Amino acid sequence: MGIHTTQDRHPEKINQFSVFMENKAGRLLELVRLLESHEIHIIGFTILDTSEASTIRLVVDDPQKARRILSENGISFTECSLIALELPQTAEDLRKVLTLLLQAEININFSYPFLTRPYGKAVLALRVEDEDLAESVLLRNNYRILFQKDISR
Repeated sequence: MGIHTTQDRHPEKINQFSVFMENKAGRLLELVRLLESHEIHIIGFTILDTSEASTIRLVVDDPQKARRILSENGISFTECSLIALELPQTAEDLRKVLTLLLQAEININFSYPFLTRPYGKAVLALRVEDEDLAESVLLRNNYRILFQKDISR
């Protein structure tokens, strides 16, 4: 009989970094090179920009190391958790997910796909107003939610 910890029952959620950078050519490449030089892999990202600054939202395979590297290099960032939802391979899946969340009155703040496909399926990152309720609704409807251990190398 194995020993189970609290962490086994509550896996680590997906962590997103919002990295704040000057809106200049080459800044994204600099960030990617920095992370790659420390063997940190980008799993998914999206960019929000204005004429002066960019916010790069990204999910990585090693958030602890990324946090340390960003801090050591004086890069401004914030963090939040996301729901990483595995989507079956039909054209209706996105509509079904959106319908379920709407019926539960859960607002989606933002969303983007992952670059990688853990377990061979498409993955959608979701930032929602009520993460616990969204997870409950999605799990009740047989959707698979991924955790940090599912995307770490």
